[in-house]
Amino acid sequence: MGIPQLGGYKPTARIYKLGLLLAAALTVCATLWMLSSSLSSVSSSFVNGIKGSKGHNNNNYHHNGLNPATANDDDLLVGRLPAARISYDQPAEGERVNAAIIALVRNSELDGLRKSIRMFEDRFNRRFKYPYVLLNDQNFTQEFRDGIAAITKNEVRYGVLDSDYWGYSPSVTPEGTEKKLEENKNRYLYGGSLSYRFMCRFQSGLFYKHPLVRDLDWYWRLEPDVEYFCDLDYDPFVFMRDRGMKYGFTIAPREGRRTVETLWYHTREWIKNNTDLLPERSLVNWVMGTDGHYNLCHFWSNFEIVDMSLYRSAAYESYFQYLDNSQGFFYERWGDAPIHSIAATLLLEKGQVHWFEDIGYKHPGNMHCPRDPGMLAKCICDPGKAYTYRSACQARFAKVNNMAKERMLEIIHNSEKEYHPSDKSEDVDQAAKHRS
Repeated sequence: MGIPQLGGYKPTARIYKLGLLLAAALTVCATLWMLSSSLSSVSSSFVNGIKGSKGHNNNNYHHNGLNPATANDDDLLVGRLPAARISYDQPAEGERVNAAIIALVRNSELDGLRKSIRMFEDRFNRRFKYPYVLLNDQNFTQEFRDGIAAITKNEVRYGVLDSDYWGYSPSVTPEGTEKKLEENKNRYLYGGSLSYRFMCRFQSGLFYKHPLVRDLDWYWRLEPDVEYFCDLDYDPFVFMRDRGMKYGFTIAPREGRRTVETLWYHTREWIKNNTDLLPERSLVNWVMGTDGHYNLCHFWSNFEIVDMSLYRSAAYESYFQYLDNSQGFFYERWGDAPIHSIAATLLLEKGQVHWFEDIGYKHPGNMHCPRDPGMLAKCICDPGKAYTYRSACQARFAKVNNMAKERMLEIIHNSEKEYHPSDKSEDVDQAAKHRS
């Protein structure tokens, strides 16, 4: 029948449409008012029910990740999500060791280190709150300090390396080094880099003597542009200390042979002259086969967690001083990774070296991601892309056991003629794209 006519007046189409809109608006307002009243009533009843019978509603608190003894009504009224498995608001409980996270870094690497610290904080250090020690061969800029302060609330200590830490071995000259840099610049990665050699020498035998480091009992090495994939809800320092472990690693690749052409020769010479410094058995057969050759396996030292007593031992200091006087840091390109690894396997038993399979980690060139389902549940990575499960050195670590010192010396004696510092290997550099 349509809209009734009033006083003979016939409404226009525009009036008709306005009437429909007004009716719809009134309907919406009435509906919202009724819903508001209903929700208020339900909320009040729910809160009153909780207040009157908290003892019967503890399951609700547990379901929402709340502690029945400390939760309040507002926690539920705001629809709080279940609590995270790891809380980052409070420090983790338990003892701390005398340790620090140490990084050697340039001012130009600020962005890369911020990225590393951000992931490291999220995965571990926001809860465990170990200090950072940042070292540089130049003064840190204010921009660098501000950039780091914005990414972590933990203590950061800044140190500068003078010529005692950042310089040449006593056995080489700048002129001789320049000649060797020119010869090797196209033979392998960093073949022509002087600063890289300063870095390898410093990391091999000097970093733990720096004033900011020398009083520490443990350290964890951090570098720019690395990634951590897995939540750590325990303290690796305490884990290692309580089990008598001295050296922890994640990735074990092979070194480029051309970078260490005479390292094993000099190592063997040191062994023969310092048998009294060696333990009765060790993990040396991880790096040395029964033929007496160095198989190039090493722990990738851009990640390492170490009891500093290893590096401060009389044996390690003797080994480093011998190598430092053998020219290889500068006339070749000996890296700290093979030196740390050879020393660790010479001086430690297998039970003192630990593979942190549960720590997913990536450094440009290689990555590790645990494939164990329980470990992987805490990670954001793909174990199918992990280098570690394809690494021959990683597989060898799982298989080898300790070797007696007497047996090691016998192998070295039997293969005596095969090693001389003038020998040059023509093997292909298998790891030229990786950083030692």
